[in-house]
Amino acid sequence: METHVKVLGILNIVSGVLGLCVALLLIVIFGGVMGVIGAEGDPEAAIAMPIIGFTGVALVVFVAAVSLPSIIIGYGLYQRRPWSRVAGIVISIISLISVPFGTALGIYGLWVLFSKDGQAFFDTLNVRSVT
Repeated sequence: METHVKVLGILNIVSGVLGLCVALLLIVIFGGVMGVIGAEGDPEAAIAMPIIGFTGVALVVFVAAVSLPSIIIGYGLYQRRPWSRVAGIVISIISLISVPFGTALGIYGLWVLFSKDGQAFFDTLNVRSVT
């Protein structure tokens, strides 16, 4: 089970890093669109620019807010930290929404963390951390 937990940790880290790359890409895309619209000098562009800017900021913040915890939890799983099981279950449930790769990662995470072997693995970690 230790191998599954480490693999799940690595997959969560990779997923989080890819999410941060998507956030950076969104910054470039929305910044480019804002630059093109602003350069045209159209009076109606002044109405559209705040809407596009707000949408871009909201998307970047959302993607980063989902990606950063995935990296932190993935690191905790990889390092076999006792707190990472519950956090891994939460992030696995959240990642189910992201079809198809997040769904696969979420199902794998739930299988690893809810299995009897996974629970026993983390229970032994909790016993060692208390003593």
